[in-house]
Amino acid sequence: MFLVEETIGVTGTDTPQIPQQRGTQLLDTAVRYAEERHWDVFPGTWLRAEDGVERCSCEATECPAPGAHPTRTDWAGQATGSATAARRLWAKQPRAAILLPTGRTFDVLEVSETAGCLALARMERMAVPLGPIACTPDRRMLFFVLPGAAAKVMDLVRKLGLPPQTLDLVARGEGDYVAAPPTRFGSRGPVQWARRPTAANRWLPDVEELISPLVYACGREAAATRGR
Repeated sequence: MFLVEETIGVTGTDTPQIPQQRGTQLLDTAVRYAEERHWDVFPGTWLRAEDGVERCSCEATECPAPGAHPTRTDWAGQATGSATAARRLWAKQPRAAILLPTGRTFDVLEVSETAGCLALARMERMAVPLGPIACTPDRRMLFFVLPGAAAKVMDLVRKLGLPPQTLDLVARGEGDYVAAPPTRFGSRGPVQWARRPTAANRWLPDVEELISPLVYACGREAAATRGR
């Protein structure tokens, strides 16, 4: 299991740190994402305790992402980069998930945790500059990169000699979103930072800098799956 860091924020400066993932108010965290990282944020669903069981506020019996998805179809227009507006939105429902629209200040490359850990080890050996990296309770890893990555990924993968459809590599760009720490997916647990946002990784890498290790790791995983 990949060891995740417990806090996010800016280090080495006088800027206040974003609170720890556990035991902190979602409102304060959402505000600081907007204020310190200049990320757009919008509130999602939340968890309710019913008969000792946590259920999603959407009330769907088989909700695939309990407490961690948008509450409305026009969520893109609700997203804001204003700390004041974020505070107002979460004041209405302090338990709402923190969701981040992709395709604006960043895109996200999503892979399995197994492939992500292998790719990350290679990136560290190669001294590849990294942005924030998150882990979901569904054992997925999210690599934050410059916006525009989603439009480039398929061609980049083909140039590396692999059919994109054979890899478990998802690029999230315009029109999509990800859940941010400390948002929880019901009883499955919270989203956490593997590499927290800091002053050092404020400038995100381009997809070209990460794609080779990610494709290598996803290709290894795909080959292992076929060999079973």
